[in-house]
Amino acid sequence: MGRIGRIILKLRPADIVTILFLLFLSVLTLIFYPYIPKAPFLISLYSIFIIVQFIIMRFKDNGGFMGLFYDLIFPILCVLVIFDSLEWLVHYVNPEDIDPILIRLDYLIFNNHPTIILERIMSPLLTDILQIAYSTYYFIPISLGVVLLLNNQREEFNRTLFLILFCFYLSYLGYILMPALGPRFTISHLQTTELQGLFIAEPLQKLLNKLEGIKRDAFPSGHTAVAVTVLYLAYRFKKRFFWILLPIVSALIFSTVYCRYHYVVDIIAGFGLTLLTIFLGEWYYEWWLKGQSRSLNN
Repeated sequence: MGRIGRIILKLRPADIVTILFLLFLSVLTLIFYPYIPKAPFLISLYSIFIIVQFIIMRFKDNGGFMGLFYDLIFPILCVLVIFDSLEWLVHYVNPEDIDPILIRLDYLIFNNHPTIILERIMSPLLTDILQIAYSTYYFIPISLGVVLLLNNQREEFNRTLFLILFCFYLSYLGYILMPALGPRFTISHLQTTELQGLFIAEPLQKLLNKLEGIKRDAFPSGHTAVAVTVLYLAYRFKKRFFWILLPIVSALIFSTVYCRYHYVVDIIAGFGLTLLTIFLGEWYYEWWLKGQSRSLNN
């Protein structure tokens, strides 16, 4: 077996899916190079992350900070940086937003706009609670990973990391194929009441708006897909933690519509994305495990 073969064998499914998605974004940027103002920067960024992925693999067994960087810090950076880069990519690759279709579908289902219907139960305290619930999205996947690592569930952690990253990247692919701004931008003129909290909602909204920018990331709902994927994994590998997460994730999903980030059809698509993640991801992971076993036995 050559050197390249040995390197490939050391790649976890989480590493493979990250490298493949970075390569996909690099190729996409090259194809649409004339239309993307920051194309050179994006190609450089994606290339650097691919190189770093291979470099940290050489030092991951040293333990300590490098092990932590490999298992948690670098995957988190990948998710955040790739998501942030979509602001400079999506609208130049696919300039046609599908919000009119999503608005129409929501209206057909509810005979009204869901965000307007929810004005009936709106209160400053509820807005604060649900804005906090919405923000837990950034910590729920990390918390499960930390719990599994602290419990020395290495195999479960590797599977969990792969499926969560796979779900993130599938949602990003959805944003590229079906860009949508979401109801807080498209139907804000129809709302009769502003979202107002007591102390927390407005500062959190401003912080998230500053951090996330305008990504056209409404469809499918990544908040729903990733959170439900984490629930599935917690139920499999850490049931006590599942029961802690269940009310938080339920509030998070409801908050995506209440806080006007998503249409209801985004949430439905998010559940569908979870099913796709589990079906394809579990199949691939089992196939990879069999391949690893055959390679070790040869």
